[in-house]
Amino acid sequence: MTPDERLDKAAIRIVIAEDQALVRRGAAMLLSMEPDMEVVGQARNGVEAVELAAALRPDVILMDLHMPIKGGVAATREITRDLPTCQVLVLTTLDDDETVFEAVRAGAHAYLLKDAEEAELLETIRALRRGESRLTPQIARKVMDQFRRLAGQPQGEPEREGRAAGPRTAVLTEPLSEREERILELIALGQMNKQIAHALSLAEGTVKNYVSRIMEKLHANTRTELAVLSTRQWRPDSK
Repeated sequence: MTPDERLDKAAIRIVIAEDQALVRRGAAMLLSMEPDMEVVGQARNGVEAVELAAALRPDVILMDLHMPIKGGVAATREITRDLPTCQVLVLTTLDDDETVFEAVRAGAHAYLLKDAEEAELLETIRALRRGESRLTPQIARKVMDQFRRLAGQPQGEPEREGRAAGPRTAVLTEPLSEREERILELIALGQMNKQIAHALSLAEGTVKNYVSRIMEKLHANTRTELAVLSTRQWRPDSK
């Protein structure tokens, strides 16, 4: 059995970070019923989420954004910085658009509304195990709106206290190739590497290499951020 096959057969180890006990326990019951999932810890706030992540090294963390002591954005930033193999799935009610935008910058890998169907939650967790990212249309719209608002902020202008940091400049020092542009378009449509490979008649490994190169050119930290950045107007550096 290859290492990949062993990984596929191993249960997905999950930590749930949610301050509402009813929501937290309900999610734990749902996930524990799945034969390929195991809830290994539950956190009531961001501090506990960071501690459990470090101690348990889960595959996926379900992260609420609005929690006491330490919020989900700060916890996500620490976890993705210290545990790059841990995938963070944000569950949000979208009460605060700026917080959602900050979560993109913090490195979260997937986003779902709390009223998502059970099947969608389960499939998203499994997609993270496969190395994919998921961004629901509702959240994508809000994040893109925030990018557009902040994109107009003059360079060097101080940010308002308590507001999200602006997006990185999307000016390219090296233009995307025609193939890279096409792959970026498909990423923006929510397609995963396997789907892109099939659409363009490429090997999946080749697509992964293209995606990595595109991320370097657009200075994106995650595939989710890359999908968001692709909605902004970028251009080759004319200098």
